[in-house]
Amino acid sequence: MAKNELKLLGGWSSPFALRVQIALHLKGVDYEVIEETFNPKSELLLKSNPVHKKIPVLLHADKAICESAIILEYIDEVWTHAPSILPQNAYDRANARFWVAYIDDKWFSALKSILNAEENDEAKEAQFEEAEEVFERMEEVMNKGSEGKAFFGGDSIGFIDIGFGSYLSWIRVVEKMNARKLIDEIKHPGLFQWTENFAAHPAVNGLIPDTDKLIEVAKAFKQTLRARAAAN
Repeated sequence: MAKNELKLLGGWSSPFALRVQIALHLKGVDYEVIEETFNPKSELLLKSNPVHKKIPVLLHADKAICESAIILEYIDEVWTHAPSILPQNAYDRANARFWVAYIDDKWFSALKSILNAEENDEAKEAQFEEAEEVFERMEEVMNKGSEGKAFFGGDSIGFIDIGFGSYLSWIRVVEKMNARKLIDEIKHPGLFQWTENFAAHPAVNGLIPDTDKLIEVAKAFKQTLRARAAAN
């Protein structure tokens, strides 16, 4: 396929856009990345995703597919060659979708709250407890099935790996900014090893954003929120 037939409208700091990149790399598909400007949002984004006006958007022969989890399924259905992203078994597919939805609901919510909280905000600790529950759950999921597996999907990365692994750089941001571990080698040995395996995978290696650069993004966003609150 020609590169100009497949375009990803995304942003380098977005875990959701990263999901799509990993999936395309996994399938060995050529594509072009169009970096979204955000301020203001581009005409292409507003035209391609008029409902949510958010990235990522996959443009395939000028047809727009939105929402990262939906895009992953689309990629798996269009490029059917191995490796598969979703499991072949219907129950396993449903289970994978459940856990990615859980991650996006529980972890993403906690992530935003932690990053935007003030230093001595009591609510911040509650969000850390929420995050810790997520990692405990995912440790249990990682340990289910065959012993010593490298990924949630078994021997190769799959839907849950991409869904959770896309947050890996932001997990590191939270850890570094707050001087506390979220994925602990003692408490979460399965997850800890999984992070090493995931980051080293050929489809992922080189795509995960730099932690310090993301910290600057987080700080800038927080300053913007403060300015808006002061203006009101």
